[in-house]
Amino acid sequence: MSTDSPSRENIHEMFDTISPTYDRVNRVITLGMDQMWRRKFRKFMPTGKSRLLDLATGTGDQILALVDLVDEAIGLDLAEDMLRIGQEKCRQYGDKVKMVCGSALKVPFEDQCFDVITMSFGIRNVTNPEIAFQEMVRVLKPGSRALILEGAMVKNSWIKPFHLFYLRKILPRLGGLFSGHKSAYNYLNQTIETFPCGQTFCDLMLKNGFKQAECHNYTFGSVRLYVGYT
Repeated sequence: MSTDSPSRENIHEMFDTISPTYDRVNRVITLGMDQMWRRKFRKFMPTGKSRLLDLATGTGDQILALVDLVDEAIGLDLAEDMLRIGQEKCRQYGDKVKMVCGSALKVPFEDQCFDVITMSFGIRNVTNPEIAFQEMVRVLKPGSRALILEGAMVKNSWIKPFHLFYLRKILPRLGGLFSGHKSAYNYLNQTIETFPCGQTFCDLMLKNGFKQAECHNYTFGSVRLYVGYT
């Protein structure tokens, strides 16, 4: 990762700060496309009975996009205020969905106990993505998969200037306007610009225990869905 990357230390405290407006701001800054991107996971989900772990679950939107496809879903996050909102949103599913406070760098579950792991817009916020990958491999059953959604830089030379302008100028202002915390959304756009993507990201997954990794691009490559197989 770039040495110019913003600090990820105690980032969960920032997310707790913006938790009351987090969902609404997501809809605004993505023009509602965040929900569409989360549904892209569905075509890569395992069939049959399955147990899902959603890392950096936040307010539980990724679980809600997939809950009908699994037998059990557990959301894991360090941001307790976000988890409380997620628990309320998932209340209708009873014991099928659980929210747990914990770190993606030290997943509090035994080896080989999940059929699928999801992580949306969270991997770039951990202090050490390689350890997160190793933990995913540890708790996934053999022959299972991790699905990781993340923002990325557009490569197209015509579109890239507009994408950069949006990330640097529009996104922080919109985020700040609706949340009251512009600095949080400055951080978000900076991490998108500095985080590895595409084949570099896939290579990191392979280096840290996945047997196969692939990348799927959406919205001109501004969002990537990575699939890693154990």
